[in-house]
Amino acid sequence: MSGDGAALHGGRFNPVGRPALYTSLSQHGAWVEAQQGFPFKAQPVTICSYAVDCDAILDLCDPDTRSLQGVDEADLACAWELLAHQGQTPPSWKLCDRLLSQGIAGVIVPSFAPGARADMRNVVFWKWSDRLPHQVQVVDDLSRLPRDQSSWSR
Repeated sequence: MSGDGAALHGGRFNPVGRPALYTSLSQHGAWVEAQQGFPFKAQPVTICSYAVDCDAILDLCDPDTRSLQGVDEADLACAWELLAHQGQTPPSWKLCDRLLSQGIAGVIVPSFAPGARADMRNVVFWKWSDRLPHQVQVVDDLSRLPRDQSSWSR
């Protein structure tokens, strides 16, 4: 929930140093994202559900919304890792900065993971907390998730 991992490494829609919470709109999409093209050598993953009541989410899968925001699909799909490695600022990072400056809390975007179906969608949150107006809470009614880092093995 912290977004620290995304801040540490950066992601398609957040530069290094900016926390982000990457989620998927389906369990299958979450699995594809987590495995990133290694379906036959599956890595351990914990999949959680979230209860979300978050204002200011922009659906960048919608062509009309992209048009109104001046968002090019190529900017969403850019080779962000390569560009960052070359010392360039990926267009998707510039988009993140621009939308955040407009008060946007997050975006719905296509999945760009290898093997993703065209209908797979992710939600990337830049502003979230356990309170409104950007409420995102993990669903853990049976308290199965660890409460602190001490229970995670290294």
